[in-house]
Amino acid sequence: MNMRRAEITGWGKYVPEKVLTNDDLSKIVDTTDEWIVARTGIKERRVRSATDTTTTMAVAASHDAMRVAGLTAADIDLIVVANSSPDYLLPAPANFIQHELGATCPALTIAAGCSGWVYALVTGDQFIQTGAYKCILVIGVELISYALDYTDRGTCILFGDGAAAVVIQPSQTDAGVMSFELGSDGGQAYNLWVPGGGTANPLSQKVIDQREHYIRMNGQEVFKFAVRKLTSCLNNITTQAGMSVSDLDLVIPHQANLRIIETAARSLNLPMDKFFVNLHKYGNTSAASIPLALVEAIEEGRLKAGDVTGMVAFGSGLSWAGAVMRMGAKVGAVNAAPVEAAALL
Repeated sequence: MNMRRAEITGWGKYVPEKVLTNDDLSKIVDTTDEWIVARTGIKERRVRSATDTTTTMAVAASHDAMRVAGLTAADIDLIVVANSSPDYLLPAPANFIQHELGATCPALTIAAGCSGWVYALVTGDQFIQTGAYKCILVIGVELISYALDYTDRGTCILFGDGAAAVVIQPSQTDAGVMSFELGSDGGQAYNLWVPGGGTANPLSQKVIDQREHYIRMNGQEVFKFAVRKLTSCLNNITTQAGMSVSDLDLVIPHQANLRIIETAARSLNLPMDKFFVNLHKYGNTSAASIPLALVEAIEEGRLKAGDVTGMVAFGSGLSWAGAVMRMGAKVGAVNAAPVEAAALL
């Protein structure tokens, strides 16, 4: 069997127009811009407008990605969506996204929280390596603002909404996914969860009164987990790829908290300019975080053809996922200016 790596041939993003700044939050919860920046590095985030849904955001990002790849929906063999904030509990968002794109291929959703997009990328890579599919759309999209308790400054300051997508196809060179690691520690699941609204604790007046339908997080435990996994996973995937972390051209970490990234950088003995950071603009966009940073790194010229990046995410589950990827010839060779969202919706 001729096993080929999956390389990125198209990329796109969408973020809502509405900006929620730290000063805006200070008017509705006990916090300040200085407090938030000092603890997280986040200055603002995007939150949905009345017309934004998980589906519309994913579709907008996907149109960008297909345009860059020079493809139409008819060319897509498979759609893999990373998402934990669906439009509806049933069916999964991948089905709505497929329909709105005009595609006829299979579509599936992976709910692995902030680690979801790397899980989705690795899943797509396996299908390409086996030859089952040759053109896969991998989407990370989250509309997290709906699940935030804006009386809880420990969570509402952290998250934002957004979407990003890539097209992956079989590589003709050594470009593509070089190694990966997927992981889960379900024993720590209650450190980041939504306790109400599921089948174990169905939505009720009691759930609403106790605000159990919103995200709850044990910040200290998640911080420690994140630093440990960002460090160990990056070491593991680079070793698997036959290199060291210092050989990477760029590290794209999950955009959760600048202090997590800085702590990991010190542990890895890497300079901060080796890390791509855009969380000051978007906050934590969960499954959209890694692809949104990846797309912006390409658009800003931080990644070029032949460059190798290490991507590591961590989040609810508690889960983690990482991948090392070499950029193909398409990266850096295309003007990837985003399409106006209004033209796509």
